[in-house]
Amino acid sequence: MDLEKWEVIDLERKTKILLISAVLAMAVLSGVAALAYANSVNSDTNTMTTVTSNDNGYFFGGHGRGMFEPRPYGFGCGTSVTVSQEFKDNVLNIAKNDTDVQNLINDGYNITAVRPIINATVEADGTVALKATSAVVILEKDTTGRAFVWVNIEEAKVTRIVIMTRTVIEKP
Repeated sequence: MDLEKWEVIDLERKTKILLISAVLAMAVLSGVAALAYANSVNSDTNTMTTVTSNDNGYFFGGHGRGMFEPRPYGFGCGTSVTVSQEFKDNVLNIAKNDTDVQNLINDGYNITAVRPIINATVEADGTVALKATSAVVILEKDTTGRAFVWVNIEEAKVTRIVIMTRTVIEKP
């Protein structure tokens, strides 16, 4: 009788370990997928692939949700917007006047994209008005760093900078 009891406990322990291992493996795979998705941001400066209409107006990626951003409402993936050169110049002038952005550029970061953040406003009669009140400037430094600079166009100032760096050490 004692032997059967230990066999049941041993089986439960193996099942628990297997379940924990499966959860950990899914967590690791999700992290790898998120990093791969984050690294595949379109670097074309003339278009963006997602327009969102949440209160904060932030965008990232084809599904309208990024690593640091809330889930948007309204528009979905695949929407394409052409950005005029005048809009990009205006955003870049605001960004380049910020001392932290100047420090990034002096440190070797290059501006690779300007992405508008488009807000949709639905009026009482149901009409929808779209307006880009802010933008994100993407800067890259070789393959080791990427910086995202949020620019408020209406207030003509930089409101947030997120810098992501990557260090790879290859060993023989």
